[in-house]
Amino acid sequence: MEIAIISVVAFLLSILTFFSGFGLGTILTPVLMIFFPVEIAIALTGIVHFFNNVFKLFLVGKNANKGVLLRFGIPAVIAAFVGAWLLIHIPDIQPLFKYRLFDKAFEVYPVKFIISILLIIFASMDLIPYFSNLKFGKEKLPLGGVLSGFFGGLSGNQGALRTAFLIKAGLSKEAFIGTAVVVSTFVDFTRLSVYATNVSESGIEENLLLVACATVSAIVGAFLGNKLLKKVTLKFLQIVVAIMLILISIALGAGFL
Repeated sequence: MEIAIISVVAFLLSILTFFSGFGLGTILTPVLMIFFPVEIAIALTGIVHFFNNVFKLFLVGKNANKGVLLRFGIPAVIAAFVGAWLLIHIPDIQPLFKYRLFDKAFEVYPVKFIISILLIIFASMDLIPYFSNLKFGKEKLPLGGVLSGFFGGLSGNQGALRTAFLIKAGLSKEAFIGTAVVVSTFVDFTRLSVYATNVSESGIEENLLLVACATVSAIVGAFLGNKLLKKVTLKFLQIVVAIMLILISIALGAGFL
């Protein structure tokens, strides 16, 4: 039963996150945590996320903007290494605060709380008419790369910050998605390589069928998302991104993710 549920979730998330550029790993991990211990859920999500990104790289990687890749991608990869290194070398960080809701305990950690505040700010810029016409100059791209890469390495939540900057970079919808996929793939490879030095792989071999089904489902979702891309306008893309940024930021800030 869990294989069917997780595969359907991976399929639907892959379609949605194909346009937004983020969310598959962020949302799939909590779903997997319903069925598996935390460390196994993170490992399984990482595998599905990586192979889905590799597939999307072949689909839309050619549309990436090379100038943005250099200004944004290189700082992101370097910062991701630093963030991932800090994650496995610093002591366990204490929660910023804890609370209970419907007899369930939630913990909010400083890094995710900071990310949630940043995301709300960026999302608001897409929904307020005055800010929606603004674009980040090329000089802001390295800063965006550093922020998204560092927080991605430190917490795994890199996609939303990356999208918040790239959606304002004046790219076409094809270039936006292609650039996001290329950067995401390299950042994922960087941080997962660092994590691998300190993360147990126990539980992966016992769940190869689940990994295979979820990965195939995510790939089919990405393929369908690519087909639907021609029917999506840049304005619609911006609205979807803004709504997802707000939802993800609220979930992060509340300790749900």
